Amino acid sequence: MKIAIIQFPGSNCESESMRAVKQAGMEPQEFLWNQNPNELQNFDGFFIVGGFSYEDRSRSGIISSLDPLMDYIKKENEKAKPILGICNGAQILVETGIVPGLKNYQTAMALAVNKRIKNGKILGTGFYNTWVNVQLAVSPNSSAFSLNFKENEFIKIPIAHGEGRFVMDSELLEELKKNNQTTFRYCDENGKINEDFPTNPNGAIYNLASVCNLVGNAMAMMPHPERTENGQKIFTSMRDYIEKIKTHTLSSTISGTNTESLQYQPPEYKLTNFQPQKNSIELLVDLIITDNEAVTIKNALQRIGIDVEIKKLNHWEIIPAENQELPISKINSSGELYNSNKEVLVKDNQLPENTKKILVRYCDDFVGKSKLDTLIERFEIKEIKDIKKGVIWQITAKNGSIDDALDKILKSKILFNQFSQEAFIY
Repeated sequence: MKIAIIQFPGSNCESESMRAVKQAGMEPQEFLWNQNPNELQNFDGFFIVGGFSYEDRSRSGIISSLDPLMDYIKKENEKAKPILGICNGAQILVETGIVPGLKNYQTAMALAVNKRIKNGKILGTGFYNTWVNVQLAVSPNSSAFSLNFKENEFIKIPIAHGEGRFVMDSELLEELKKNNQTTFRYCDENGKINEDFPTNPNGAIYNLASVCNLVGNAMAMMPHPERTENGQKIFTSMRDYIEKIKTHTLSSTISGTNTESLQYQPPEYKLTNFQPQKNSIELLVDLIITDNEAVTIKNALQRIGIDVEIKKLNHWEIIPAENQELPISKINSSGELYNSNKEVLVKDNQLPENTKKILVRYCDDFVGKSKLDTLIERFEIKEIKDIKKGVIWQITAKNGSIDDALDKILKSKILFNQFSQEAFIY
């Protein structure tokens, strides 16, 4: 049983992933993003490993999800071969739409920035590394990765991620629950589900640690079962699933083909013009040095046939407290909103020809909230009511109209995920 260990630039979990696959009696083989993708048809299963592919530029998993290699993974998915994505691999599966499995691989959810919540209060955000308990929340026969588990069995495995919070519409969640796709959920050491931290380590909806597609052959999982013996049942289940495919002995719950899709349809997202809040001040910040993130996005778009120039600006909207005037010079000199050694304030000058700007913000703006707290508490700048952090993507079409190019870019989802971010025409 040959398992392709899929790696992109920035992947870093290949060693423990190969060890776990081999220990389960399968044959792992490293498969890099720049190998001949036609070779994937020779494998029995696929493991997209963790790490920080493309340094999480734009957002975790999105650049890798647009790699041509993933189109070949989709073809193997339609043969119901097992596809396991752990941590960054999970983010890639979600961004490709392989999980949870809508028609035409539409994006249906996001893995958002962690939010550690207890009793309604946010205790922390961002990267978090600890041991967690995850419980099988569906029938063992509903996925390729749970066959060797008992009903409601839970295991202790580690997490290490900054963007692992499953978010989605409640309508989709109900369909996933009905279809046995909410495979593993975070629980406490007694197997009890509690939505508060630390049982739920990242604020995921419904305590979700993993989600499968409709057939159950693909699973996006944020914790790392490959890093501990405790997680080996996931890999022995994958092995036994492959054996059942080969011997045509699969249960009726998991079919040997994957042509079904979910009923849920994500709402159409329409960009509106950005309107700053009354009396707010906007700061546009540009890098003095080369912006590698903009270069990566440009290259990713070129790979899928969209020829554009990309420029990135950080955007801060500073909203004053009532009847207060913002001390901009004091805010700038604090160094909190930009680093004068490598960044510079710029004016919003007239756009080049065939160019548009898109402003993207996270729905949960933890960066803006953190900067607000620092400026008030450390620098005693009391005149601020709120700060909102965003990124402006300046897009110039090199061939054809900017409207046509922008339409293709928005369909690629490379700039934002509507389930964790919002976007405006700037």
